Amino acid sequence: MTTAFFGRTLFFCQVTLLALAGFCQTPTQTIRGTVYDGPQGRPLAGASVSVQSSGAGPSNLGTITDEQGHFRLTPVSVGRHQLRVSFVGYEPSIINEVLVESGKEQVLEIHLQPGVTQLGEATAIGTRTDRTISAEHITIEQVLRFPASYLDPARLASAYAGVVTTNDGTNNISVRGNSPNSLIWRLEGVEIVNPNHQSNAGTIGDRPTASGGGVNMLSAQLLGTTRFLTGAFSPEYGNSVGGVMDMSLRPGNNERHEFIAQAGLIGLDLAAEGPISKQKGSSYLVNYRYSFTGLLGALGVTFGGEDIRFQDLSFNLTFPTRQGGRFTVFGVAGNSSNDFKALAENEQTQDKDRNSISFTTRMGAGGLTLTQPVGRRILWKTALVLSANNSNRNLESAGNARFRSNYEMDDQSGARSSLTSSLQYRINARNSFKAGLYLTRAYNSVDVWRGINPPLTSSANGALFSGSVQGWIIQPYANYQWLPTDNLTVNAGLFYNTFTFNKSRSLEPRASIRWEPIPGKALTVAYGLHSQPQLPQVYVSKRALPSLPDYNNESLGFTKAHHVVAGYTHQLSPDSYWKIEAYSQMLFDVPISRLAGSAFSALNLIEAYVNEPLVNAGKGRNRGIEVTYQKYLSKNYYLLAAGSLYDSKYQAADGVWRSTRFDGGFTSTLTAGKEWLRNRETRSRIWGVNGRISYLGGLRDRPIDPVLSQQTNTTVYGSDLFSVRFPNYFRTDLRIYWKKSKARYSRTLSLDLQNLTNAQNAFYSYFDAFQGKVIQKYQLGLIPVINYRWEF
Repeated sequence: MTTAFFGRTLFFCQVTLLALAGFCQTPTQTIRGTVYDGPQGRPLAGASVSVQSSGAGPSNLGTITDEQGHFRLTPVSVGRHQLRVSFVGYEPSIINEVLVESGKEQVLEIHLQPGVTQLGEATAIGTRTDRTISAEHITIEQVLRFPASYLDPARLASAYAGVVTTNDGTNNISVRGNSPNSLIWRLEGVEIVNPNHQSNAGTIGDRPTASGGGVNMLSAQLLGTTRFLTGAFSPEYGNSVGGVMDMSLRPGNNERHEFIAQAGLIGLDLAAEGPISKQKGSSYLVNYRYSFTGLLGALGVTFGGEDIRFQDLSFNLTFPTRQGGRFTVFGVAGNSSNDFKALAENEQTQDKDRNSISFTTRMGAGGLTLTQPVGRRILWKTALVLSANNSNRNLESAGNARFRSNYEMDDQSGARSSLTSSLQYRINARNSFKAGLYLTRAYNSVDVWRGINPPLTSSANGALFSGSVQGWIIQPYANYQWLPTDNLTVNAGLFYNTFTFNKSRSLEPRASIRWEPIPGKALTVAYGLHSQPQLPQVYVSKRALPSLPDYNNESLGFTKAHHVVAGYTHQLSPDSYWKIEAYSQMLFDVPISRLAGSAFSALNLIEAYVNEPLVNAGKGRNRGIEVTYQKYLSKNYYLLAAGSLYDSKYQAADGVWRSTRFDGGFTSTLTAGKEWLRNRETRSRIWGVNGRISYLGGLRDRPIDPVLSQQTNTTVYGSDLFSVRFPNYFRTDLRIYWKKSKARYSRTLSLDLQNLTNAQNAFYSYFDAFQGKVIQKYQLGLIPVINYRWEF
């Protein structure tokens, strides 16, 4: 009996000690996902997946994918990790910056590229660096970590070479000297309307823009990897002469329900994800966000007298199909407003104070996608995507002894309904072919009124612009890829663009060559002809002055550009590389004025309207060289250094070559960060410090004629457009965060100090009728952004 008693007691103690030891262990989590054949989309069974580097806890974890290509690595300690994925006949993939937190599983999709078994370029999560050039991949982990991102991939893009944010308060970016209007947004592979709240933010005329705004309507909680292209695109990309922001949505966790709650200066952000059917592997992901400024506005708090609000709701439903295919249903909808009430006469100090201005935006997008392997050689992709937006601005000012009463109304609407389908066929190990079609029904309307309030007659009040642009955009494309040797890749293809609205058309050849004479060292050259339709307000602009003859700009064709890019990439290690690129962009068929001596060119437009007859006879050129060094976050630190020298010029009706408004001459940014990991009993902590220093050449502005401005009580610009160069731009940003992981949840507290030194960077000048003088406006000063994130 005594022996039995001691035996039972010893067993009980052993179990208790093991339980306590497990309870006291540092928090861990699971890394799992699926490995695919990149070009064909088939799951790869038997691929090797291993954790190359790990913090405290189990290290050198490894596994093999099952018949469905799935893998699971557990337990993985909380912290940063690097994964290596390999399969016979495919290039190994190194996946950097994999963040493991206790509150959320890390679910990855990894696409391997066929090729020799040598070290490929370092990759972002789930995506290999392009075989071509002028492309970057922006991950959600970087968006959450980099300073001054506002959790928006477009703002993070300004950390790369040749990219400039035209105003601190927006995500409008100029790519390689092009207007922000030349950037297009794509969602799930299809071009959509402007997906940003407050599309008038940071504009001189307070009017909506075509491609930017205050913040993206798609929360970072929903986004997967964003592909950012800056030139010489492959044939599947069209309708842009500048840049492409290609966003994708991540699938929700298909095994367990997870939640994220986030609160900060940007707003209240709530996300939920989990399985719809564990047996079938389907999942949901949904996110709702409401602005912090809107919450304060409900309490009567304003910012500089402005009541600013926004909210959005987005979702992504994922359903696996046979052979590793996928069917998705997704959507996003949001609205925003910005209201300013005129001050009492005895409180007015500037012209804006006498105006009551209201601005609202609404946007929605949704669709269906299907990705389906067909046999072992064909990948079929198809999508139906609908998107629409509306921006409305109203201004009213009461008259007084000094000024007459004014009335302004801007109303813009846009809609796109797109059906796209493509087939990718692998002929053999060295040859593949891809062909597809975009079929889009586009509709845009513009109504702009200016004049006296209350309105008298149509002629007295002046409908400056009123009309619609609608038609079919038909864009077939094809690309052939040839690997004559293991270290040489050749792509050649065609893209065709036509717009039935005015029968504009363009046949565009594209080609690229990548040669890797030594593993990790690659030379690349690419060429492409690209085209882009005009802004709706350009098409519908009509005679504004009685002295001018009647004209109509609806017959304007595409703006076109030849892109040539050459580059060299040197992979220093699996987690670092440097590259250099030189580019030349020659634009032609640019809309310019028909009036002799005019210096107007559509290349300088952001949100302004046109009141001149136009013809496709202008030119432009953007040339530059870019250098980038990037070390991904490993060994507890990362570094991204990027710089460029560039020249941006245009030629208008007067035949003179001038600087565009975006000709800053140079860019330089340094982004770096350091983390400290502390594991203690049942919790893990990460402290992080991230900083960015930006020093950029000053952009351009139009000179103001103070005498004529005084006489007319409004801003009158001189004839030598964009001859005024602002002082060079300098800004520092700092982000500090603290992550704490426990067994069932993780928390992050962060503080962003944007424009840390409170630098006064010039934005634009205008004539203030109230003050009777020219006023210089500056960009945003020091802004602290605090944020709290809870994952469970």
